Amino acid sequence: MDAAMATPAKRPVSPLLSSRFKTLPVSSRKPPPPSKELAATTLQQTKQLHAHIIRTQYQTAAAAPLLSPQAQINHLITSYIKNSSPFSALKLYAHTRKTGAGVDNFTVPSVLKACAQLSSIRHGMEVHGFVVKAGLDWDVFVSNSLMQMYSDCDALGCAVKLFDEMPERDVVSWSTMIRNYSWCKLFGKAMDLVRDMLLSGIRPSEVTIINMLNLFADAGDIKKGRPVHTYLIKNSVKESPSVNATTALIDMYVKCGSLSVARRVFDRMNEKSTASWAAMVAGCVRFKDLSAAMELFAKMRDNNVFPNEITMLSLVIECGSTGMLQLGKWLHSYILRHGFKISVVLGTALVDMYCKCRDLRSARALFDRMDEKDIMVWSAMIAGYSHTNCINQAFDLFSQMKSLNLKPNEITMVNLLSLCSEAGALDRGRWIHSCIDKQGIEMDVVLATSLVDMFSKCGDVNAAYAVFNQTTDKDVCMWNAMINGLAMNGYGNETISLFLEMEKHDVKPNDVTFIGVLRACSHSGLVEEGKQFFNRMEHAYGLIPKVEHYGCMVDLLGRAGNLDEAHELIWGMPTEPNTIIWGALLAACKVHKNPKLGEVVAKELLKLEPLNSGYNILLSNIYAIDRRWNDVAQVRKNMKDTGIKKVPGISSIEVNGVVHEFVMDDASHPLHDQIQAMVAEMLEKLKRAGHVVDTSGVFLNIDDEEKETVLNYHSEKLAMAFGLISTPPNTPIRIVKNLRVCDDCHAASKLLSQIYGRVIVVRDRNRFHRFSEGSCSCKDYW
Repeated sequence: MDAAMATPAKRPVSPLLSSRFKTLPVSSRKPPPPSKELAATTLQQTKQLHAHIIRTQYQTAAAAPLLSPQAQINHLITSYIKNSSPFSALKLYAHTRKTGAGVDNFTVPSVLKACAQLSSIRHGMEVHGFVVKAGLDWDVFVSNSLMQMYSDCDALGCAVKLFDEMPERDVVSWSTMIRNYSWCKLFGKAMDLVRDMLLSGIRPSEVTIINMLNLFADAGDIKKGRPVHTYLIKNSVKESPSVNATTALIDMYVKCGSLSVARRVFDRMNEKSTASWAAMVAGCVRFKDLSAAMELFAKMRDNNVFPNEITMLSLVIECGSTGMLQLGKWLHSYILRHGFKISVVLGTALVDMYCKCRDLRSARALFDRMDEKDIMVWSAMIAGYSHTNCINQAFDLFSQMKSLNLKPNEITMVNLLSLCSEAGALDRGRWIHSCIDKQGIEMDVVLATSLVDMFSKCGDVNAAYAVFNQTTDKDVCMWNAMINGLAMNGYGNETISLFLEMEKHDVKPNDVTFIGVLRACSHSGLVEEGKQFFNRMEHAYGLIPKVEHYGCMVDLLGRAGNLDEAHELIWGMPTEPNTIIWGALLAACKVHKNPKLGEVVAKELLKLEPLNSGYNILLSNIYAIDRRWNDVAQVRKNMKDTGIKKVPGISSIEVNGVVHEFVMDDASHPLHDQIQAMVAEMLEKLKRAGHVVDTSGVFLNIDDEEKETVLNYHSEKLAMAFGLISTPPNTPIRIVKNLRVCDDCHAASKLLSQIYGRVIVVRDRNRFHRFSEGSCSCKDYW
C-alpha cells in the first residue's frame, strides 16, 4: 500500500457533545445524483458495486445511458463516507489519482470529508496541494470544503488563511467561517465576521442565521441575538420563520437566560418538530424546573410527537450538566419502558449523566450491563471515578480496559492524570506517562498540559519542566500550568522569570496567569513585586482584577503581616468581598496573632457562610489565642447545636501504587502496631535532637502534656511513619494533607528529614513544603 495512505491516528470525538438542531452543509451545491444502476446504501452494497465497476471497467448496465468514470468514482467515494468508511474512500481517491481516471471539483469535497472524518490534516493538505496544481481552487464549493476540513482537523489557522485569500466568497463561506470560530469559542472573532458579512452586503441564508443564533447562544449575548429574531420575522418568506430557525431561537434564548421568552416563542410556533420540543424541555431542565419539563414532555406525546434517540440523548446530557438526577432516572426508565435500544452513544450519555450526578452505583451497574462498549463509555466511567476522587476504582477499571486490548485515548489519560494530581500519586502519574508513550497516544497540548499539572501537583517540578520544554506548540493554558506549578512549589523568582519568557514568546497572559504569578509572590514574600504585577494587569493588559486576584493580594499582604493594608484593600474593592477575600485575611490574623481584627473578619465570614466549619474553627482559635475560653466554648457549642462538624485532618501517602490515608487516632491500618512503634521512635529521636513540642497551635483548654499528645499523632506524622517503614532508605517520602500543616509538624519535619536522611515532600492546602537536611523550601514562610 502507498505509504501516504497509512491509517492516521483518530482525534477523539466525544459522543456527549451537544448536538445542534441542523447539520449544516458545506455548500448548497450538490453533485448530480447517480442513476438507479449505481444505487448503493449499505457498506456491503457499496463494496459490491465497487467490485462490479472494476470488473466491467466503469461500464454499468448495457441498457442504461453510461455515466462517466468520474461520476461513478464520485458516487463510490460519497457512499463510502456515508457508511463511515473514510479510509476506503481515501484509498479509492489515491487509486484514481494513480491511474489518471480523473478527479474533478465534485470529487474533492467528498475526499475532504473523508480526511475530516479521520482527522488527517496530512491527507487534507495533500488534497489541497492537488487542488492548487489542478487549478480547482477557483471553485468556491471546493474552497468551502477545504475550510471545513481544516476546521474539523483542528487547524483553524489554515482555515482562516484560506478564507482571507479567497477571491470569491458566497454565503456558505461566511457561514462556515462563523461556525468555525464559534466552535473554537472565539466568539469575538465570530461576531466581527458577522458584522463584516453584513457590511459586505451578503444576505444571510437560513443556515447562516442558525449559525449566528448558535454563536450568540454560546456567547450568551442576548443583545445581539434579539436583532436576528427581528430580522427573521421581517424577512421570512412565509408567515413565520422556519421550524429549524425558530428552534435555534428557542435554544438561544434559553442559553442566554431568558426561559420565559423562549417559552413564548415556542408557544407561538404553528408547527413544532421533535427538535423544537426537545429544545424547550432541555431549557426547563437547564433552569432546573422539573415539573415544567415533565409537563412539556407529556404534552409532546399528547401531540403525537414522540422522542427519538437524539431527543433522549440531548435531554440526558442536559440532566448530567445540571445535576438533575431525578429527571435523569425518569428518562432512563422511559427509554427502557418504550423499547428504545440503548446504543453505545445513548448508553455512554446515561453513564456520564449518572457520574456527573454522583450516582456511581447506577453508573457502574449500567456500564456492566452494556453488551457493547467503545472507548468513550470506558472513558466516561473512568471520568466519573476521577470526579469523585475514587483513584483505586478508576485504575482498576483502566487495568480491565487494557486487558481487553482497548487502546485508551487522550480523554482517558487526562482523567487519570487529574486523579493523580489530586491524590499526589506520583508513581501512578509516572506510569500513566509511560503508558502514553508505549501506546503511541498523540501528545497534544491538552494532554501535555495535564502532565505538567500532574507533575507540579505531585511536587516533581523538574519532570513538569521537562514536559513543558519538550512541547513545541504551547498555548496559554500550558504556560499557566507551568507558572502555577512553580508558584505552588514556592519558586517565586522562577515564576516571575517564566512570566517574562512568556511575554517574549508573544503569548498574551490571561486572568489565570496573573493568579499564578500573584500566588508565587505571596508564597515567597515578594510584596513589592506582587503589587507591580497587580497594577500591570489592568494598565498593561486591560484585564480588570477579579475577586480571585484581590484574594491573592489580601493573602500576599496578610502573610507579610500588613494586616491593616490588606483590610483597607478589601474596603476599596469595586465589588462586595466574598469568602475568598475574608478567609485570606482571617488566616493571616491567626498566623500573626491579631485577635481583635480576626474577630471582626470572622463575623463578616460567618454572615456569608454561617455553617462553614473552617471559619467557625478559625474564630474559635482566635478566641483561644486571646485566652477567651468562654467564647471558645460558645463557638463550639453553637457548632454542636447546628450540627456543624469539624473537617478532620487527612494525610495520604502513595506506596507501591497504592494510596494510604491516615486520620489522627485511626487504628484501622493493617500495619497500625508498626506505625505506632515508628512514631515512638521518631518522637524519641526528635527529643534527643533538641526538639521542643510547640503547643501554641493547639487551641484547647487542656494542659501542655495533653496538647503534646494531640500533636504527636497528627495525621501527617502517621503518614510519615508509614513512609519510613514502607519505603527503602534514601528515597523521598511524599505526603498530601487536606489542611494547613501546623507549626509543630513543620518544625518536626525539618528535623526528621535530617535525622533519617530523607527528602520529605508535604503538599498541604496552601502549598508545597520540601523538607531536606533540616530545612524547608518555604523558608518558614507559609
